[in-house]
Amino acid sequence: MAAGATLLAPLGSATAQQASNPQPVVTGPGDRIAGPSFATRSPAYGRNGAAATAHPLATQIAIDTLKQGGTAVDAAIAANAALGLLEPTGNGIGGDLFALIWDPKTQKLYGINGSGRAPMGMSLDDRAAREAKIKTSAPGRRPSFGSVTVTVPGAVDAWFSMHARFGKLPMSQILAPTISYADAGAPVPPVIAYYMAANLKRLDERAKAGEVEEFDNARKTYFANGAVQTGQVFKNPDLARTLGLIAAGGRDAFYKGEIAQRIDAYMRRIGGPLRASDLAAHHSDWVEPISVTYRGYQVWQIPPNSQGVTTLQMLGILNQFDMAKAGFASAESVHLQIEAKRLAFEDRAKFLADPTFAKVPTQGLISPNYLRARAGLIDPAKASVNVAAGDPAQFEKGDTTFLVTADSTGMMVALIQSNYRGMGSGLVPDGLGFMFQNRGEAFSLDPASPNVYAPGKRPFHTIIPGFVTKDNQAFMAFGVMGGAMQPQGQTQIVVNMIDYGLDAQSAGDAPRWRHEGGCEPEGGCKPGLGRVALESGFSQTTREGLTAKGWTLSGADGDFGGYQAIKRDPKTGVYEAATESRKDGVALAY
Repeated sequence: MAAGATLLAPLGSATAQQASNPQPVVTGPGDRIAGPSFATRSPAYGRNGAAATAHPLATQIAIDTLKQGGTAVDAAIAANAALGLLEPTGNGIGGDLFALIWDPKTQKLYGINGSGRAPMGMSLDDRAAREAKIKTSAPGRRPSFGSVTVTVPGAVDAWFSMHARFGKLPMSQILAPTISYADAGAPVPPVIAYYMAANLKRLDERAKAGEVEEFDNARKTYFANGAVQTGQVFKNPDLARTLGLIAAGGRDAFYKGEIAQRIDAYMRRIGGPLRASDLAAHHSDWVEPISVTYRGYQVWQIPPNSQGVTTLQMLGILNQFDMAKAGFASAESVHLQIEAKRLAFEDRAKFLADPTFAKVPTQGLISPNYLRARAGLIDPAKASVNVAAGDPAQFEKGDTTFLVTADSTGMMVALIQSNYRGMGSGLVPDGLGFMFQNRGEAFSLDPASPNVYAPGKRPFHTIIPGFVTKDNQAFMAFGVMGGAMQPQGQTQIVVNMIDYGLDAQSAGDAPRWRHEGGCEPEGGCKPGLGRVALESGFSQTTREGLTAKGWTLSGADGDFGGYQAIKRDPKTGVYEAATESRKDGVALAY
């Protein structure tokens, strides 16, 4: 053996284990010769199409759909269907959907609200009585799982509404890849495996406590051999059959046909309130997107019952400050963003609800004069001890996956879809292979709240697709999944790109902050300043600066959302696609 050579350690030896688990001696990633040091990869560039999702196979399916002649909407539906199988920890056909679609033919942005409504057969008193009988995970806590939290799943109807207007390929062709993977199986990547294990533990506990009325179906569908391991091949033949019925029979197969009847029978069996009549009455709504101007860019969102207006408020408040001068990832910049969040979230808690049932002052909330007044409440030098909702009426004239797609014509789609908390309610209807969402948890039981529960009402919704235009041209489809993190994450992305000049990938790779505290639309308030969670990439100087301004800091906990984006150069038509480095997904373009 040559001098200085070292024998390779046998697999399984202590030395080999240390080599494969080098965290104690590695203090950062490898060095990149281009772009910011914190960037994990370059964006994906292409002219003919692009896609970014939270799972590599879903991104590939979207690209394949585009190459088969499909539109960006066809590709988005194909990817979303795939994610319901491949990433059941965040979405599925038991959940809801929102999307923003840029149509190059009309040069217009379209919005669709595919959220479902509460069962007609359960009154507010019935809901309160049901909740009172449930033993939750902590005294005073309301149920997060079980049939009381189930609302009508809206995703499938939204698919077909989008497809009827902007689709091209037959739905049978769009759904075929997912049906094939559901039958044959697909390996589970590490982040999704981690969350599946966490969901099993939590749902099993809530089932044993009686909060989840029936868990055998979910165990058989997702956890037949216990927690899913990284690389394990996961199959869902029941979902393959369900998607086959939808491919053949259209949306009515889900809302009026065999699937609806199976859902009705299951809910009657376990004593749940959802009925076939609730499914038959469901419809998605095309809505006019709302926007604010930020440094010459128009940032767009879906109006309430979505929380998209909260992102617009945060940006409208920050538009009053010189964020570029404050400095990227500095204590000054982060402080201003946190205070904007606190102000916007107080309005979120007080005003946001289903506008069919409550007067939501949407235009007042994003009025430039109102946002200017809210910004005037921020002290750049220190945290404000108390913040409260404003009075926008005087300015009046309301867990998740996210994906983006774009095609050769310039059509771009931002689509977000969710089962809400984790995998959802814990309930899987007999033989159908999907879990119902628990979105109904987001209702308040306070009769004085605009978000109070009512039969046939849509709950306050956290999921929000985002879109940016410049000079009336499409600039970016983007989003950040993750409950209350979504407006905070979207705001950070826009600030990183527009104020600090980062590309689409670096804007997402940059370290994030998350503030917790204040009031919630479901009811309840946490007084005081709350706490600020910072990812490890923030400097010690920034941490000390924030502490000096009065903030209580906590470390990274992995709950900083999941981002996808596609930018488009209006001059060249080149797409720039980015994906979340904190998840399993990829961005591709061609």
